[in-house]
Amino acid sequence: MTGRPVALTAGAVLLAEAVGAVLLHGVLAAVLSNQRMSLAGLDPDAMITGTWVAGGVLGAYLALCGAVLLRTGVRRAAPGRWGRVLLVTCAVTHAVLGAVAVGLVGWAAFAWLMAAMGLVVLSLVAYEGPRDPAGTATDDRPTGTAIADRPDDWPDDRPAGTATDDRPGGPAGQAPHSA
Repeated sequence: MTGRPVALTAGAVLLAEAVGAVLLHGVLAAVLSNQRMSLAGLDPDAMITGTWVAGGVLGAYLALCGAVLLRTGVRRAAPGRWGRVLLVTCAVTHAVLGAVAVGLVGWAAFAWLMAAMGLVVLSLVAYEGPRDPAGTATDDRPTGTAIADRPDDWPDDRPAGTATDDRPGGPAGQAPHSA
């Protein structure tokens, strides 16, 4: 499976969630304004404003995450460092909201949030990340070499002072220092 369809699907799902979150908070604000009740002495107008602000912030956050995923799918390239951070926080947010939703709303909301989280995580792991286009890696250590193929100056894995320590200048054959 390629990462492109997954990223495009996840981006579309997050954009739909953004619209849904704003609409849900709009309905909550309308219910608050029709009831005109205060909760623990809070001003009802402050609660209505807070509901709209929370819906706007959550909607903007989900829309930004969806835009990053759509850009990832269109460009066929992994998101940058901050894009990955944003998507990881999006996945964690979906996990926490899913845990809360299973108790408050039900299993259908939990399944929706876990499916969205799975799409975000799958789109993160589908791309291997930025590669060095010139092939000039800064790590010059050989990979996959056997112990017999290592150069002489390769660091030894054996503990110092063992009988098999035959490194030049090593402690083999030297008298131990007394304290």
